[in-house]
Amino acid sequence: MFLASAKKLRSFGIIGMNQRNFGLISRYNPRRLYPLVDDKLKTKLLAQQAGITVPKLLGTLQYQHDVRLLKEILQPHDQFVIKPVKGSGGKGILVITEVEHNLYFKPSGDAVPLEDIERHVSNILSGLHSLGGKPDTVMIESLIQLDPVFADYSYEGIPDIRIIVFRGYPIMAMLRLTTHASDGKANLHQGAVGVGIDIGTGEALHAVQYGNPISRHPDTRKTFAELTIPHWDKLLQLAAACYEMTGLGYLGADLVLDRDQGPMIIELNARPGLAIQVANAAGLAPRVAVIEALAAIDPDPQSRMEFSKRQFKQNPPAHQPRMARTRSDDS
Repeated sequence: MFLASAKKLRSFGIIGMNQRNFGLISRYNPRRLYPLVDDKLKTKLLAQQAGITVPKLLGTLQYQHDVRLLKEILQPHDQFVIKPVKGSGGKGILVITEVEHNLYFKPSGDAVPLEDIERHVSNILSGLHSLGGKPDTVMIESLIQLDPVFADYSYEGIPDIRIIVFRGYPIMAMLRLTTHASDGKANLHQGAVGVGIDIGTGEALHAVQYGNPISRHPDTRKTFAELTIPHWDKLLQLAAACYEMTGLGYLGADLVLDRDQGPMIIELNARPGLAIQVANAAGLAPRVAVIEALAAIDPDPQSRMEFSKRQFKQNPPAHQPRMARTRSDDS
């Protein structure tokens, strides 16, 4: 039965972990370049040098004795995000949206005293959330302001857009929407919603939560059938430009739409996960094959973006309209 399932997945063009690790990551991502994206501070500096907008850096903490400086760093700010520089999968990220009476409030409304934030920062520094458990650095950034277009599509947090870029060409995209279950984080494993996005148009195609198809946001009940991401060409072009910025042939670019500053990059990943295929109800393999078949890589990110829009525009058959309602949504 397992072999039959594996063959069926391959027939749909689904890429598995082994194929991703050996056919894409090992082949197209030189290990010497990993630190450029595994270290979020280095990624931020690279992006700034390339003229790409990123969230403002408010401060960093490198050693345990720096924890005593935390209150002074946070004092001017009512909103901020604390991240481990070498974290992955959203682990260790703390979002604060309000400060009142010496209490710090998460998007859920839960109050956090300074002592708890100091303990959290100390854990990050000790490597609790870092790749390999090695000592880490704390990065404190400005909080991204929710673009009004997502007001009814996200809950207690900021959604982000994951775009898979292969040899400089955007080949698949999904929108990750925060939920109450995900504690305001755009992490699919914690209960965020993954919405497959048409590369050609920026329109929603298919959505899942915990791997199950849905057609409405579980908290706001807003249908995804009306969802189209604005500034789509700009987002694709920014993602495409990450190829020159990092030299990585297979990467995941995580972007957001800020209410005031528009599209910006928040993170790059040299080992992007495969759940994006579930969100799109489509496999990566056919798109990888299209790019591998090209005689040469176009040196212009905008030209690559335009090629991808033409090549990977999805047209669902008439009997399977975009974002069809599912029986589970009516229960």
